[in-house]
Amino acid sequence: MSAAQNKIVQPKIRVAVVGVGDFGRNHVRVYREMPEAELVGVVDANADRAAQVAAEFGTSSLPGMESLRGRVDAVSLAVPTVEHARMGDALLRMGLDVLVEKPIAASLGDADELIVAARETGRILQVGHLERFNPAVVAAEGILGRPLFFEVHRLGVFTPRSLDIDVVFDVMIHDLDILLALVGEPVTDVKAVGIPVLTDKVDIAHARIEFASGAVANVTASRVSTERVRKMRFFQDHEYISLDYGRRDVLRVRVGKPGPTPEFAYEKLPTEAREPLASELESFLQCVRTRQVPRVDGDAGRRALELANRVAASIFEHAQRVQVGAFVSPQAISS
Repeated sequence: MSAAQNKIVQPKIRVAVVGVGDFGRNHVRVYREMPEAELVGVVDANADRAAQVAAEFGTSSLPGMESLRGRVDAVSLAVPTVEHARMGDALLRMGLDVLVEKPIAASLGDADELIVAARETGRILQVGHLERFNPAVVAAEGILGRPLFFEVHRLGVFTPRSLDIDVVFDVMIHDLDILLALVGEPVTDVKAVGIPVLTDKVDIAHARIEFASGAVANVTASRVSTERVRKMRFFQDHEYISLDYGRRDVLRVRVGKPGPTPEFAYEKLPTEAREPLASELESFLQCVRTRQVPRVDGDAGRRALELANRVAASIFEHAQRVQVGAFVSPQAISS
């Protein structure tokens, strides 16, 4: 018998997407292209939108979450953040594995509810911190030493989406999650400022974060900029790393010869030419099949949310102290 004939064919993993707005629709698109997935259908509170997305990608519009019981193995949950805990808990207790979009939940208490539900049911809980699967981030992890200073900018133009949360939880949280993963040390201090510009929530924010290792990160996030910038730069012993999330590339600059006439070595790190969402969903389905712990599990999602809370609290404290703008208390969205 040939190797090809002897190969065991794995059954496809039955998947569905709950919530098919901008994020969820992309999950549907990628699942449709994955040979290891069987896209059973979509669920959305807006029946017309569900029908439109289902027709576009050749799947079914299902009447509600309960219709998924016994029909699917795993679900992408891409609904408003305030619904993550309620709907995620219900899906986990149906016996389904769940990838919930970031942030994991609207509060740490809600995050804990999801983590407990996953543990009690023995189901996979993955959090959709997409940038962990960016080829540039993956490449940078391979050369990570002891980084001591980070400069991060994530700027975007205004779009009328995710306005139920402020820019810290919508945009900056990507970089907070990556910083926690790269540094691997507790945060010792957070100082932050931010202001509303076009909405009643913080639209642009800057944070200075210190870690127990001595590393310091300056992080700026905006959803009201005139251009789209997504970059991280960090410094470690005798080298500088420049990472571009959008181009998905990494430049490494090393000091070959220090001194008054230094010599530099420039290296563009090899990266995989692949959409991060495809890598994220492939990793999720691999965890569903093997039962291994996800790269971004519930605990990682909770740590990112906790740090985002600290940033939001510092912004609020600063706004109260200098009496700038009308701010919603961070406890209203993240307690």
